[in-house]
Amino acid sequence: MTSRRIKGILFDLGDTLLDFGPFDGPKLFKAGGKLAYQRLRQLNQPLPTFRRYFRRQLRAVRWRHVLGHLTGKEFNSLDLISRISREFGQHLTDEQFLELAWLWYEPLRRRATMEAGLGEMLAALRDAGLTLGIVSNTFVPGEVLDRHLEQEDLLRHLPIRVYSCEVGYRKPRREVFAAALRRGALQADETMFVGDKVRADVRGAGRLGMITVLKDPFGRYDHRNTGADHRIRSLLELPGIVAQYNGS
Repeated sequence: MTSRRIKGILFDLGDTLLDFGPFDGPKLFKAGGKLAYQRLRQLNQPLPTFRRYFRRQLRAVRWRHVLGHLTGKEFNSLDLISRISREFGQHLTDEQFLELAWLWYEPLRRRATMEAGLGEMLAALRDAGLTLGIVSNTFVPGEVLDRHLEQEDLLRHLPIRVYSCEVGYRKPRREVFAAALRRGALQADETMFVGDKVRADVRGAGRLGMITVLKDPFGRYDHRNTGADHRIRSLLELPGIVAQYNGS
């Protein structure tokens, strides 16, 4: 047992809590575009050809994504969807814009899997008094991701949710982690961060003094010094690590 005590655990989302695996990004994006386009047609909104509609969205997302990696800042795809819809003369409610964002995300959602027993483990950690949450790099609107987490019955276990598109910065920027610590009333040295990326997750959280856990299910980092305090193959190993700090 160490002298530090864990009061909170924050998780990365993609390929940490939810596993998406390797995928063809442009193919999934196009599939989402078709769903959104069909919905706009059902709403009798003015539309260009699908080719023009899709390419306009794709160019905007790609540019913002590249810019985000260069600057450390994040964008919200809901803003792009709304702006481009208005360019095409469409008039939608806020709820309809959110539904379009969900449809763009839907093909990726269908790929999501999670470890058996994850919900039960999160419930046990929460019942032990730990504050749980998410810190995720994403341009997908938070409302869409919350809807997905609700469908997976994970939302109720994760009261702290910080999405980069809402904060305006991407991990490893300290602003993203600091926002989660504030919302959870947590100190960095009493908080564990679990993620699958060395630079964004391990180094980003580590610079604030958080206890870092690298999820590495396939042993990609077996021969590398990642700087993580702990390395796991499965999230179900976490209770054992917490016990090293808090006792059994």
